[in-house]
Amino acid sequence: MSPDPSGRRARVVMVEPALTQLTKLTANETHRLDRAIVAISVNPDLGTEVPGTLLRDYADDIDGVRVIYYVTALRTIIISGLCGFVAAQGFAAV
Repeated sequence: MSPDPSGRRARVVMVEPALTQLTKLTANETHRLDRAIVAISVNPDLGTEVPGTLLRDYADDIDGVRVIYYVTALRTIIISGLCGFVAAQGFAAV
């Protein structure tokens, strides 16, 4: 799926366990996650396909955010999990 030529962003919805994980984030982590979600909403193809599933895995090394999501036929992005934020050495589970 390529970016929408009209410039519209995809609708983003979070489901469990992402909603539970979201409540545990700091303000800084939430801000970094927001930037990643905006990037995904503009271009749902940013993430790499997870083989054998409909899931996509998006990792932003600059902000240290990793998001697991899938895109519906109606171009809604469903975020099913926040895999972590970079700690000193790598992604830490949230």
